Amino acid sequence: MNSGSHLHHARWTPSRRTLIGTTLLVGLSGLLTACGRPPALKTGPIDIGPPVTGGTLRIGFVGGGAADTLDGAIATNLGDVARAINMYDALLYRDDDFVLQPLLATSVTSNPDATVWTAKLRPGVKFCDGRPVTSKDVVASMRRIIDPDDPKSGAASLGHLREVVALDEHTVEFRLSQPDSALDDSLGQYSITIVPEDFDPAKPVGTGPFMLQSFTPGQSTILRRNPHYWGDEAPYLDEVELLNFNDTDALINALLSSQVDAVAQIPAALAEVIGSDARMQILNSKTGMWLPFTMRTDVAPFNDARVRQAFRLAVDRDQMVEQVLSGYGTVGNDMFASFDPAYPSFPQRVQDLAEAKRLLAEAGHPDGLSVELVTAPIQAGVVEAAQVFAEQAAGAGITVKIKKMDLTSYWGDYLNYPFSQSFWYTRNFLPQANSGAMPDSPFNETHWTDKEFVALVQRARGETNEAARNRLIEQAQKIMYDRGGNIIWGFANQLDAYQSYVGGLVPNATGLPLSGFQLRRVWIGEPA
Repeated sequence: MNSGSHLHHARWTPSRRTLIGTTLLVGLSGLLTACGRPPALKTGPIDIGPPVTGGTLRIGFVGGGAADTLDGAIATNLGDVARAINMYDALLYRDDDFVLQPLLATSVTSNPDATVWTAKLRPGVKFCDGRPVTSKDVVASMRRIIDPDDPKSGAASLGHLREVVALDEHTVEFRLSQPDSALDDSLGQYSITIVPEDFDPAKPVGTGPFMLQSFTPGQSTILRRNPHYWGDEAPYLDEVELLNFNDTDALINALLSSQVDAVAQIPAALAEVIGSDARMQILNSKTGMWLPFTMRTDVAPFNDARVRQAFRLAVDRDQMVEQVLSGYGTVGNDMFASFDPAYPSFPQRVQDLAEAKRLLAEAGHPDGLSVELVTAPIQAGVVEAAQVFAEQAAGAGITVKIKKMDLTSYWGDYLNYPFSQSFWYTRNFLPQANSGAMPDSPFNETHWTDKEFVALVQRARGETNEAARNRLIEQAQKIMYDRGGNIIWGFANQLDAYQSYVGGLVPNATGLPLSGFQLRRVWIGEPA
């Protein structure tokens, strides 16, 4: 899914993408009309001057409900993630270019065989209640995350963490039961939150730029500036208000009627139309975010690799990117982690309906195959991808019956559907494999247990030579390319929209909305 926690005919006549956009906008508020092809998307934000202090930023997003949480270590939906990133800090984080950078730690380094890692904590950091952060808090936070009786989202990446030791007030040692050359990457996930030893999710205390003022699950959250924030780039805003909306229509209407200042994740088909309004800006970020179709490799018909390959060959990936993402994305090749330096360049898989039919016949389905595809609006573009795939697959003799569910029902049985969809933000290969492609992964959506793949991932984890590790990752990716359970048809740009008076939002490669939800650097300027 996910946030990493857990949780798709280019021809102007008019094109399908414009029709989608006009259909969504017509009747929303009358503030915009969509007659004919909209003007070209603006290339960048207007200049509203230098940052100013004060004000409240109102952010809208679709989703959330009674299960919304203040515990950043189990964040799943957009609201959870926004709260996690702004109320808490991890030891490291990924910047706008997806480069790992220090956060609460000034450095995280390993011994030669990557069995012991040492984190040096930033001195002088305080929690939002004024208490100093020490290595004991880091130890307690890690133990809380990997608690076998109540493991948190990051536990899968830290299953080999044998011991966490406070060497002194600002030095923590991570001792592993097996080598891990990418432990720093795992420690840089936003869900690896550092909290006090006595942390209570009902009364959350963190080190992030904002702290909790009020919280109503499924409705709203108000965060206020943390007076003890440690960063040089102190938050400019007095408050951030996170507002839940039930659907995209309501979300976009709130933006156009100025009920919110920014919205997370707009439909790609609306980007040009919204961006043509002088009051609005579109934030277009190239990312490694992917919206896969997931085929359970342990149940029929997808327990046959020939069927899985047939489904992959039924996809017209260029058309998928054009129709589902309105061109705001790049074509995928059934492998994840496109930003990883080890991402391989295998021959691009293209639609081949004849070969798909041949494989299905060879697998015992000469007359084609009928399957149910379970979908829900879990991420912008997911439901649209299901619809386009159903049209494309018909050419290979595959009948796709779409079962659309609401969000609550969908997540209630998540991981059990034979054929469904998910979403993942940008990650490198090893953290992604830990979270979603290993037998013990918490979000192994395809129930993938390939022994050769598992062995290669385990070897790559322990390989400290970068070139050798990249070769192992390439071999593991080749197995996914040949017989994996994901249809990874493309990588979606992250598209958000905001009022032109909002400053500090820049493209961000993580796939998380609104500059990776790094709201400490956002400010409210003078409305146009």
